[in-house]
Amino acid sequence: MLAGWVQEFLDHLRVERGLAQNTILAYRSDLAHFIAFLQRRRFTVPEGLRDAVLAYLLELQQAGLTAATVARRLAALKAFCGYLVRVDSLKEDPTVELSSPKLIQRLPRVLTPEEVGRILIVPRCNTPTGLRDRAMLELAYATGVRVSELVGLNVENINFEAAYVRVFGKGARERVVPVGRIARRCLREYLDRGRQVLAGGYGGSALFINSRGERLTRQAFWKLLKKYARMAGVNKQLSPHTLRHSFATHLLENGADLRTVQELLGHADIGTTQIYTHLTRKRLREVYDLSHPRA
Repeated sequence: MLAGWVQEFLDHLRVERGLAQNTILAYRSDLAHFIAFLQRRRFTVPEGLRDAVLAYLLELQQAGLTAATVARRLAALKAFCGYLVRVDSLKEDPTVELSSPKLIQRLPRVLTPEEVGRILIVPRCNTPTGLRDRAMLELAYATGVRVSELVGLNVENINFEAAYVRVFGKGARERVVPVGRIARRCLREYLDRGRQVLAGGYGGSALFINSRGERLTRQAFWKLLKKYARMAGVNKQLSPHTLRHSFATHLLENGADLRTVQELLGHADIGTTQIYTHLTRKRLREVYDLSHPRA
């Protein structure tokens, strides 16, 4: 019964809410973990569901998992149980009174503009892969797109005349993001002298491709970002979204308003964007401490 409910819920997320495939897979994984717990502890459903949820959360906490992991798994359960109540599969929501563990907000790691600049100039533009890598890095920093959005771009998504890229983000939401002069130039050089060589006899419309003419993966971009950071002497711990975080922070530090940055990043909730204001305030404090005679 429960496995069938889970599948109905996942179908609802995909069809009616239009969530991204990676988000749906995360829900599937968290709910599969809960179902395995139910089977191991022999709780009955739906009668014993509330007791099962409480026991499950206690087990997660006793296992020493981070607050973020516990909160994510509880959020999946809350969404799942809320759905079951809405479709009348459950009479009461067993998670309605449960609250997530308090999370310590972790600020995203960002690079300075100088560090970004050092990374961007490392790829050698005398090879097809070098042209591709330079174009990818420049476009990632110029637009702040997610890595999944970057590798998901097609050639027709770039409009050189109007200087923008059409991006399809989470939940299939579409947005238009401006592309700066340097990124456009690198993209044009890659399309003129690099992509055709990499494509060989393969067709397809993917913008960034590997030496077999196939769409580049998120993992491949992550590897090349780490490689070029190392070659540039940037020894900070990076994440796949480091250039995205740096893009947002640098815009705010230079006077961009929060709503504009929200639109550029494709955040549905401005609260998600507000995390970057903490970074810029921290930077202002550092500048003040270094510059003011009585700081």
